Amino acid sequence: MEKGTLIEFRLQGERRLAVAERPEGKKHWIVVDQKGQSHTLHPRQVEYEVGGGFKKSSDISGFLEAVQPYLDPTNLEVAWELLVEEGEAVTTADMAQILFSEQTPASCYAAYSLLCEDKFYFKKKGNAYEPRSQAKVAELQHQLEVEQQRNRQKQEFLAQVQQALAGEVVEWSASDRTRLEALERFVLQPEQEVRSAQETLEALARPQTPQAAFRLLVELGWWSEHENLFLRRSSYPIYFPQKVLEVAHQSQLPSPPNSNRLDLTHLKAYTIDDESTREIDDGLSIEDLDDGNQRIWIHIADPSCIVSPADVLDLEARRRSTSLYLPTGMIPMFPSELATGPMSLVQGQVCPALSFGVVLDESGAIQDYSIHASQIKPTYRLTYDDVDEMLQLGLKAEPEIAALAECSRGRKEWRRSQGAIEINLPESSITVDQDEEIVIELLDNSPARQLVAEMMILTGEVAGRYAAEHNLALPFRGQPQPELPSEEELLQLPAGPVRSCALRGRMPRSEMGITPTRHAGLGLDVYTQVTSPIRRYIDLLAHFQIKAHLRGEPLPFSAEQLQELTYGAAGAAYEATLVERQTKRYWGLEYLRRHSDEVWQALVLRWLREDDNLALILLEDLGLELPHRFQHSVSLGDRVEVQVTAADPRQDVIRFRELIDQQAQAATT
Repeated sequence: MEKGTLIEFRLQGERRLAVAERPEGKKHWIVVDQKGQSHTLHPRQVEYEVGGGFKKSSDISGFLEAVQPYLDPTNLEVAWELLVEEGEAVTTADMAQILFSEQTPASCYAAYSLLCEDKFYFKKKGNAYEPRSQAKVAELQHQLEVEQQRNRQKQEFLAQVQQALAGEVVEWSASDRTRLEALERFVLQPEQEVRSAQETLEALARPQTPQAAFRLLVELGWWSEHENLFLRRSSYPIYFPQKVLEVAHQSQLPSPPNSNRLDLTHLKAYTIDDESTREIDDGLSIEDLDDGNQRIWIHIADPSCIVSPADVLDLEARRRSTSLYLPTGMIPMFPSELATGPMSLVQGQVCPALSFGVVLDESGAIQDYSIHASQIKPTYRLTYDDVDEMLQLGLKAEPEIAALAECSRGRKEWRRSQGAIEINLPESSITVDQDEEIVIELLDNSPARQLVAEMMILTGEVAGRYAAEHNLALPFRGQPQPELPSEEELLQLPAGPVRSCALRGRMPRSEMGITPTRHAGLGLDVYTQVTSPIRRYIDLLAHFQIKAHLRGEPLPFSAEQLQELTYGAAGAAYEATLVERQTKRYWGLEYLRRHSDEVWQALVLRWLREDDNLALILLEDLGLELPHRFQHSVSLGDRVEVQVTAADPRQDVIRFRELIDQQAQAATT
């Protein structure tokens, strides 16, 4: 390189022309660019050397003006079309000759500039440029179009966002929804980098955090302030696939009723549930026998007359494993039009059922039983309150209710004699309406609820015994024998919830398997769940197996298949239960946040870390169990008044302060 040579180099990616001023050391040169700035360059940094003799830095602007008329990118496409067939590489001088029919310094530099900025037609190979193939050019052009479209969509999306934030009503396009869903993923899976979401937040000058993404989705009205993130993070499907809905719409009960079913429509049948329950899957009857005994009939809804193993409805129920009961509403295992319609035991309609007839002996043990595919006609749809009132009044018109209650009491006493472990802790129901008003109600363990519970447990024992006697693979539920506190230890604890809490803490988790095993908590040698086939998939599996055996047909599932299905359903059901608990806790904390001015009566249930005064307290009016670190000395079973000082349901934070009257405070000091 000589003094006065015009060269091009790159400064932080920007192309610049400069004139060689003087050597610097053995290899470097001082050059001055068109802005009059000096740079020290190694020859390797020179991208292009312009011919034409000596130049000064002041000549650069004039040279660029001379080059400008040549810079038409469309010319390069014409040259490519001429050269692509032969595929031979060309120099910048060759390209200048092809494009401009001359090889002046300006035209050669123009050819170089076009080739340098070209993204499609030519690729550099040494000091020459080789035409790309037609396929490659088409691919690169498509990639550019996609990128340009993406940028357009991004700008349109950001404009939509600004309109929505300003309170305008907007319609989100498919590409908009993709970006909103990226923000969702960023909130739900903060450990994973979601570049699209971060780009959106950056463009809106917001922090690139999951919390900022959540706030944006709420402000846009895409999510609510109380969006159920527990549900969204789970694998539980919120909506039914269209195919499932179509099949559900077409599904009807067999008509006329199956003649092979035992006709029990002459029995008075009662369904007993909460008033809000719509999936009616069990009913009760009682029948006087000639020998003076009574036969209890527990009728369980029979969805298997509509659903077959491995059909569309079965596979969807298998995927869900259970109906999901949330404060904001229920998400059913089957589409609602089936679950609350032809699958349910509807008052006044002839309904298919799986009926369990049981005769108890004087102690409450099972004396005789039978299981039948049946048809029944529910006579009364009662609530728990209705039944409690009937029992309290001793209603003579419905003696069956009193007889069923007496049988349930006998069963409970018999289970106690068999080692059943009774744990009574307050439970509450939390409901949230469309206006997000929260109602918390304590569930009274009333005679009606105990009646139904005992009848369902009895049905589970009968089904388990039937399977054990006939060597059927069913989803059995068991519970290992716990190591309970000694009688002496329990007597040292206050009676009631504190003792029950101590017992609960020693109870091992129940276990699922395909072989009979003892259920220590229930006091039963064998037990399986069959009473909620509309709501629990494991119950439906038991129905498939039992009904096939009753018909004398091969079982639909082998032991190995049933074990796999049972484990899968149990795992999915556990995840659903976790979502229910988390959601209930969220709304419980939100209720307390909204009622931070109220004073609550709390019972000290158990120590979490006694050294730190950290205990689990029970808010008795709400049935909520929450942690609290006491500031003064308390004992298990003490009742204290507390008031909320901080509550953040989204962060699962709750803090209380203790209210101590002056007299009690003086006594402690």
